[in-house]
Amino acid sequence: MPEGDTVWNTARVLQRALAGARLTGSEFRVPQLASTDLAGWTVRESASRGKHLLLRLTAAPAAGGADWTLHSHLRMDGAWRAYAPGERWAARPAHLIRVVLRSPGAVAVGYHLHELALIPTAEEGSLVGHLGPDLLGPDWDPDEAVRRLAAHPDETIGEALLDQRNLAGVGNLYKCEVLFLRGLSPWTPVRAVPDLAGTVTLAQRLLAANRGRWAQSTTGSLHRGQTSYVYGRRAQPCRRCGTAIRKEELGDRVTYWCPACQPDRS
Repeated sequence: MPEGDTVWNTARVLQRALAGARLTGSEFRVPQLASTDLAGWTVRESASRGKHLLLRLTAAPAAGGADWTLHSHLRMDGAWRAYAPGERWAARPAHLIRVVLRSPGAVAVGYHLHELALIPTAEEGSLVGHLGPDLLGPDWDPDEAVRRLAAHPDETIGEALLDQRNLAGVGNLYKCEVLFLRGLSPWTPVRAVPDLAGTVTLAQRLLAANRGRWAQSTTGSLHRGQTSYVYGRRAQPCRRCGTAIRKEELGDRVTYWCPACQPDRS
């Protein structure tokens, strides 16, 4: 699943490609927006909120000139790509395209997007208002993130970090890596975590360190096979103690951890 830094990076790509541009055409390949035409609309900005993408637009004068937001969620396999006019769209098969936005200087193509909706900008809260503090947003508030986590003391810390209502942006990769670096078993109840503030602060630091690049690393190395401590390394030796990394289901996700470095504290 795309992590918060991937969505942040995607928002920046769309910002560079479309911000300030007047759209010359649009094509939606989803039933609920099939007849929508954004030609003449102006792109004001592209922003991210946790794992949600918010493309903010101003309607053409003939359409009322109001402010609207095109909302999309990448989930496991969604992506946006920006191309020069006339450039071949090579990122994904054509049948996965859900939306095309054309401007004089760029074409933005959304692949396998989820929860695609066009709503008044004033109503964005109906889609993202439930989210916790955004680790890469101007509203990042570690104290509020800790408060939200602590409100569910019996939930495992592994599941709590993935709950976007607690803090927005952590996906499976960062969950696994943060818990390893903090020496926490993914099955530790939130009430047994000795330093929630340190845990959320580390999560924010890791995401922020990868902001602006597509290759994600929590180890400091960008070399192939050296970018993570535990994530994706089942049966490989722990980089700290040599114990074989384990992989197991946690909720509806898999988790990776070192049984020696991350003892169960329940």
